[in-house]
Amino acid sequence: MSNTTTKETPKAALDRARQKAYWRMLPLLFLCYVIAYVDRSNVAIAKLTMTRTLPGFDNAVFGFGAGVFFAGYFLLEIPGTLIVEQWSARKWICRIMITWGIMAALTAVVKTPSQFYLVRFLLGLAEAGFFPGVIVYLTHWFPSRDRARALACFFVATPIAQIVSPKISNVLLKIGTDEMINGVSVHHPELWGLEGWQWIYIFWGIPAVLLGVVVLFALTDRPRHARWLAPGERDALEAELEREKKLQHTGRRLTLLEALRHPKVLLLAAAYFCIVTGSYGVEFFMPSILERWYSLKFNALTWLVTLPPLLALFSQLFVGWNSDRAEERCLHVVVPITLGAVGLALTPLTRGHLFLTVACFMVAVAGFKAYLPAFWSLPSLFLTEAAAAGSIGLINSIGNLGGFLGPYVIGNAETVTGSFVGGIYFLSVSMLVSATLIFCLRLGRKEPRS
Repeated sequence: MSNTTTKETPKAALDRARQKAYWRMLPLLFLCYVIAYVDRSNVAIAKLTMTRTLPGFDNAVFGFGAGVFFAGYFLLEIPGTLIVEQWSARKWICRIMITWGIMAALTAVVKTPSQFYLVRFLLGLAEAGFFPGVIVYLTHWFPSRDRARALACFFVATPIAQIVSPKISNVLLKIGTDEMINGVSVHHPELWGLEGWQWIYIFWGIPAVLLGVVVLFALTDRPRHARWLAPGERDALEAELEREKKLQHTGRRLTLLEALRHPKVLLLAAAYFCIVTGSYGVEFFMPSILERWYSLKFNALTWLVTLPPLLALFSQLFVGWNSDRAEERCLHVVVPITLGAVGLALTPLTRGHLFLTVACFMVAVAGFKAYLPAFWSLPSLFLTEAAAAGSIGLINSIGNLGGFLGPYVIGNAETVTGSFVGGIYFLSVSMLVSATLIFCLRLGRKEPRS
């Protein structure tokens, strides 16, 4: 009998390391992003009763308050991504989550528009760096062939958040309000002197603080630090990531400042600004639009607003999977955005037909969610390390200023004209501009095989 044993191939060790990284990293990051997205967007549901108890809070106030979040967000994006690249992802994400949880809960005590603007600005400042930081962090763990799929698993947190949070928030929203049940007025008492919209902010702020502590102990900064990987698995994964870096270094490395003024980076930032303008404008005002057009009760409304992100969930997973399979990024960005813009533009034409209105919103939301995995794979195609981290931070910080513009425009359009229609068309055109810019870039048309 032979005493020789078959030596394990590096490929087998690499495949095991990749699978372990998926299951170790992505569920926790996914859960963190669910809470992050709820904390920045739950104002869309809370505003339905805030307007009744806080004088002076009209759609223009909520549009500006929803958007001013991104002004604070803008300031720390690039420093945050560089900290993740150069220092520690788990420590920085822990800091982010604890501070944003506290700021989110403090929204419950606002009394005036100025206080609302301040706490929203501080919330953006606290959360800055989380989203691009995670994108940079995933490049430390996943080779390019896995990256769109990994990003898709992370990004589906946003439609999941939009599916889960409205029904939970609806239960909380009833606290301290009157409701007609079978023709009888029923009063839901306040809880500890607080009304439902206040409990929405407190309830969703607490998990962020708790998860911040979990992140500190559960995440690992780099594969070489992972005790949960076997030595051979660590070596194989590190070798694969290093091999990809060398392939990208065939020419001169770009410095951080060169990357930040690279034409492709600036065009990606402009394109992201335009799509975010559309997406956040719709997300913050879709409940208000449906309530205005169809006089819906909270129960029906919070069911209907879960349908668009439900379609977005499946479309995002499909685009992430198919983009990796086809080794193509550009059209996997352009096509969903274009379809979403068309769906949104058709929405005003469906007024009076609830089913068609919701269907158009479903197409729109699916469009501006599905493109994300392919889009965020683009910067790492031509940049690495600090240059990639800084450019991702720049793209996200500039792009998310669209999160200020979109809600601000649609809120003010409604206040001035009494209609959401002009604002909807503005958001649709913005999305089409984004698709055109990315198509003209021609970046990521076909990746070389590994």
